[in-house]
Amino acid sequence: MAYSQKLKAGATFPNIQVATLDGQLVTLGQAAGDTKWQAVFVYRGKHCPLCTKYLNEIETYRQSFVDAGVDIIAVSADSKEQLEQQLSSLTISFPIAYGLSEQQMKTLGLYISHPRSDQETDHNFAEPGLFVVNEEGKLHVVDISNNPFVRPELGSLTRGLAWIKDPENNYPIRGALDY
Repeated sequence: MAYSQKLKAGATFPNIQVATLDGQLVTLGQAAGDTKWQAVFVYRGKHCPLCTKYLNEIETYRQSFVDAGVDIIAVSADSKEQLEQQLSSLTISFPIAYGLSEQQMKTLGLYISHPRSDQETDHNFAEPGLFVVNEEGKLHVVDISNNPFVRPELGSLTRGLAWIKDPENNYPIRGALDY
């Protein structure tokens, strides 16, 4: 039986670079601007209407992420052309990247699926994942799913991140116990 390696809470987030539509190479987990944390949303790709809906929903919480001091980026294994086609269905202002390789998906410990048909997509793709990386480059929050129906509720997530980041709460990284 094969086992996938999952990233451990509190571990240093791996160095993974992907491209954005403007041709920039970005390193996932490295916040832009004044923020020191980053939420990395991995989505299945253009073929997934639930992903498109979720990405648009993230946009409605963008200010809550900003208020919590958390940068946002989304990424999939889609090609540049597939992402360009999906843009007409998106109403987002946060960065979105493409070209996540299968090896990068494995490094992140994501579940990976084969397309059901050529009409779905032309490549293996990652199932949804969320990685929140703190100012030390450590994985502070992780949520991965093996299907598109289970994803973090964004209101709860943004309120939780604001609470975690409040120094008065002194909230540690959870789930980091070795066993």
